Amino acid sequence: MSKPVYLGELLLYWCPACNVPVLGKKCSCGNITQKVSITPPGDIRPAFAHDIEHINAVSQEQFGQPLVPDDRIVVLNKAPYDDRMDEIIVDGQVIASIRFEVDRLKWVLLPRLAGARRLFQGKDLSKLKNWVILDRSALQFIVKGANVLAPGIENADPDICELDEAVVLTPDKEVVATGRARMSGERMLERERGVGVKTRWKGMPEEQATPSGGQTWDDVVRANEDILDTFIEKGHQFIENVAATVKRPVSVSYSGGKDSLAMLQLVDECLDDYDILFADTGLEFPETLENVTMIGDRYNKPIRSISVGDAFWRSVDDFGPPAMEARWCCKVCKLGPITQLIEDNYENGCLTFIGQRKYESEARARSERVWKNPWVGNQIGASPIQDWTALHVWLYIFKHDLPYNPLYEQGYDRIGCWLCPSSSLADLVRLKKTHPRREARLTQYLLEYAKQRGLSSQWVEYGLWRWKKLPLTMATLASDHGINVIPTHDPEQELTFAQTSGYRPCKEGGMSAEGSFNTAVDLSRLETTGMLRVVGKVLYIEGVASVSHDEDRAQVFASGTLTTRSDTEHRAKELMHRVELSVRRGLKCMGCGVCVGKCPNNAITIRNGMACIDSICDQCGRCLNVCPVVKFGSVGHGE
Repeated sequence: MSKPVYLGELLLYWCPACNVPVLGKKCSCGNITQKVSITPPGDIRPAFAHDIEHINAVSQEQFGQPLVPDDRIVVLNKAPYDDRMDEIIVDGQVIASIRFEVDRLKWVLLPRLAGARRLFQGKDLSKLKNWVILDRSALQFIVKGANVLAPGIENADPDICELDEAVVLTPDKEVVATGRARMSGERMLERERGVGVKTRWKGMPEEQATPSGGQTWDDVVRANEDILDTFIEKGHQFIENVAATVKRPVSVSYSGGKDSLAMLQLVDECLDDYDILFADTGLEFPETLENVTMIGDRYNKPIRSISVGDAFWRSVDDFGPPAMEARWCCKVCKLGPITQLIEDNYENGCLTFIGQRKYESEARARSERVWKNPWVGNQIGASPIQDWTALHVWLYIFKHDLPYNPLYEQGYDRIGCWLCPSSSLADLVRLKKTHPRREARLTQYLLEYAKQRGLSSQWVEYGLWRWKKLPLTMATLASDHGINVIPTHDPEQELTFAQTSGYRPCKEGGMSAEGSFNTAVDLSRLETTGMLRVVGKVLYIEGVASVSHDEDRAQVFASGTLTTRSDTEHRAKELMHRVELSVRRGLKCMGCGVCVGKCPNNAITIRNGMACIDSICDQCGRCLNVCPVVKFGSVGHGE
């Protein structure tokens, strides 16, 4: 389980009189609100009709009963998890969580006590599923935190399967715990030894009070009117002050997402002279492109745009699939085109208002509200909505009836490139329903790529292509399922190399470069020859070699991908070049010995027909410059 990350104040409260969410301690009706305990970072948002239908469909499948009535305001809170997980808030309570479990490739509803009581108390158990009834003598141990042991079970749904979510009831049909079944219902009824249910939430029986429903999102907007007006006024002041101070042509970066829409409306309310910028990455959803056209019409402004067409698909064979650590696509399809768009339209640069919020990520939480873009050199960026949660954004959109992207009503909580490796697997799986032709094209490419590198179809199915080095939970999943994640190297294949570089805005900062060979890299051979020691200190772990030289860093992945990071673009590219040549030497060395005599430290010897560099290497680079593989064997191209 991922650890909570605090990016800002947790702002979800609930008005008991109005029965609606409020973003502060006092409702516009005058009543004091009650704090709702949610998991950080607390980027709360509305549940649309599709979200509620999805929750109820999963609940119906698991428990035989929908969880959320139609007449309720539902708020979702994205919680840290290995994939996608949302807490479900109804009537001022977190009643459940719903998450996509990658190892099972399915959505699972995890009810809390309040949710379980809505599902089970006062209901006919014959029409419900996944219930367990305790022996009365076991109750005191369960409410104190014990798991449910099979001998302490009086009755159970015989159709419970191991790993199902289960609801634990007293003999009086009162909910006292929820958790995960550790054996089937049939085994529970046989009263075998062992844990029947591993409890997650537990407590003494109590009545489930249900406030009156019927509220709408218009009611929520009215309840938050005073709070929202304060945020809007601060946004207006920020925009006017920055525009007056920077004194450059003003532009608004529009992406087709909710944040840029709210930010555009803010700018329009206090400035007359501004442009709308849109960069079409070639990987936009069709709904996004339609929305951009609608926005131009609504604000009666031409859209200054640029499109890279099929640049991604022209480049993917050179770089391989993009990954969390190597998002070369951002540079090819986004940052480069934005640079060109600004240079073509603003001779002396521009001020661009950007819909960035601190609740989105740690990097954005650390960001200044006004900054000079290191990659787009003549652009100054500014964020008027830095302190807004997603719910602030949505209430502002609802208040002005703004034309938001319809994809939000189809289950997507973020809008961007449809195949982004930063997407959850849940969203990539959703593509099969919403955009099947796009999903099929991506899957076909990934399967062909996997086949060429000795990887299985499960590497694609479980979304493992999204990383060059798997996080621990994904590495464990791969191990448990017997999925090979180390590509195989073909020593006979000619090596070619492609590279791109640029600003790295979403991670630790600085300049990064990404590149990729056309084949997998044999890291064991690189380790044996020690060729990367010419670049810096080397550490090998499964599937990756990490190289450090002063403050510069490089990684060589078994897939053939290379990444470097430094404080300047020139140094990042230079480091990339030295790493590339060192990899070539390691893979293609024939043991000619030319490098041996050039080493002033006698660090190179010929062993088993290969030049091997010892740890006394001081990175002078003389051996690199005379190597025939380097002088006559390099095939590659730049950006």
